[in-house]
Amino acid sequence: MADCQDCHCPRHLASRVRAALEDTPVVFLAGARQTGKTTLARALVEEGVLDAYVTLDDPTQLAAAAHDPEGFLAGLPHRTVLDEVQRAPDLFPALRAAIDRDRRPGRFLLTGSADVLLLPGLAQVLTGRMEILTLEPFSQGEREGRRERFLRDLFTPEGPVPGPPLEREAVCRRIVEGGFPEACARSGPERRAAWFDAYVALVTQREVRELARIEGVTELPHLLRLLAARLGGLLNRAELARSAGLAQTTLARYLALLQTLFLLRPLPARATTRGKRLIRAPKVHLIDTGLAAHLLGLDADGLARPDRLGPLLEGFVVCELRRQRGWALPGARLHHFRTAGGAEVDVVVELPDGRVAGIEVKAAATVRARDLRGLKALAGIAGDAFVRGVVLHLGEAHAAFGERLVAMPLSSLWRSGPQRRGGP
Repeated sequence: MADCQDCHCPRHLASRVRAALEDTPVVFLAGARQTGKTTLARALVEEGVLDAYVTLDDPTQLAAAAHDPEGFLAGLPHRTVLDEVQRAPDLFPALRAAIDRDRRPGRFLLTGSADVLLLPGLAQVLTGRMEILTLEPFSQGEREGRRERFLRDLFTPEGPVPGPPLEREAVCRRIVEGGFPEACARSGPERRAAWFDAYVALVTQREVRELARIEGVTELPHLLRLLAARLGGLLNRAELARSAGLAQTTLARYLALLQTLFLLRPLPARATTRGKRLIRAPKVHLIDTGLAAHLLGLDADGLARPDRLGPLLEGFVVCELRRQRGWALPGARLHHFRTAGGAEVDVVVELPDGRVAGIEVKAAATVRARDLRGLKALAGIAGDAFVRGVVLHLGEAHAAFGERLVAMPLSSLWRSGPQRRGGP
């Protein structure tokens, strides 16, 4: 794996940001705290794609933006980064007015640690004027200097290229390291744990307080741990409220906050019937398996136990697919699939044209025919729209299980692309 000690591995999403700035007045680069938004934005200024960088984490800049939004914007250069813009919601109407006066592309790159679609006001104010891109933590391909092709290749006639087998211990290390740039750069488990402790404190205290204007957030770290313990399981709000000791209305508000801050990333159920009774509840997933493992107190050795690895391995694959989707197949939707009879597929990838592919994750070195039950059920429901089903496993085998069904090593997720020379 690439060292990434300087936290500056080139980001695959950068090419999409550059393209958006060429034809769109406002580009919003969203993502959780510490995913690298500021680093990417500063790099674009250094390249000359943008002219200036201003952060609203600076109290003086924030006060100026709040005091006189129109005057603040009027004093900025033509192509400016406004970092952490969610801290100044009164700026949004002034931004709309400024864009309506001058709709030249690339006027503003906004960054924010909250989901713009869930922020009051911003999405509505800038509708038709803004493109939204989400920067996830590092993918495995980014850490290794590879541009992954797995997600795209799912829908090609040839299918994904199989990668080499990995030792179980190496997989566990990747899972507990996760993809947050600074966590990846830490020298060992103890330093990484210290970073995650500080991160959880920052987000559950400062970020939630500023976003929601509430003080009683001491329950959130405990709620995050409960969610980590349910990784890959169906979200049962009533049971979770009982375990957390929260009223269901309070739980709903806290879950919405965690989702707005990108920490909670539920995987919705695929909502199609075709005569089958399907489970509708979303699955619980977090933004990063390094964070999830930390919340559960697991290091790579503890994770290697068979009863521990399965949910986090599934979460790891979901995270990697989300990260690839951002730059490779932005129009794709990710779901899970489960019938009332118990057939399930961990991840369903659906394209805008209706084609679907299924991915099943197995924390074992051997794949048996029964492991494809869910993929076969999905194929039966999707019919001609079903393109391919893949079982990702921890063994060496690359084997076909009939038409459109194949098993391959886990590393096929990121090792199927060529070594990259230079940035994206």
